[in-house]
Amino acid sequence: MKHPDIKEILISEADIKKKVSRMAKILNKDYKGQKPILVSVLKGSVVFLCDLIRELDFAPVLDFISVSSYADSTESSGVVRLLMDLRESIVGRDVLIIEDIVDTGLTLSYLKRNLLTRKPKSLKICVLLDKKECRVKKIDVDYTGFVIPNKYCVGYGLDYCQMYRHLPYIGVLKPEIYRKPQ
Repeated sequence: MKHPDIKEILISEADIKKKVSRMAKILNKDYKGQKPILVSVLKGSVVFLCDLIRELDFAPVLDFISVSSYADSTESSGVVRLLMDLRESIVGRDVLIIEDIVDTGLTLSYLKRNLLTRKPKSLKICVLLDKKECRVKKIDVDYTGFVIPNKYCVGYGLDYCQMYRHLPYIGVLKPEIYRKPQ
């Protein structure tokens, strides 16, 4: 059932499940016999991470990092802040960043640069959603679920002011919701 604040459902729950399963099959092939560290970018990617790891044939190590470039806005501030760092050492390890969405590329560029200074064996990026037309900073994504248009999306972990993460689909938020004063 569509939430009243959602203008349209962009990607259904069923389509997300199919895509996550397909992505896991590719990861199973690419990481066969390995034990990579999956670095989930908090908070948005947690739902994607949980569904993804249930489909994996290998046992990854999980770690979390938290960064922010949005605060409570719908647009990136352009400044990326590290809010919480990894607990695991990634020196000499295969690392896979798990992210819900890449749009400007600023956050993932920052994360990639930061994590590469820690000397991982390999570092790849896996995103569920890619808003290519919003790119400000070039970033190569190794695994992409869906390429989406430049619409403000929520659901399946994506939020607006910490709301809508629980929705099982990716929906476009009605503009009147994010344009009204907080």
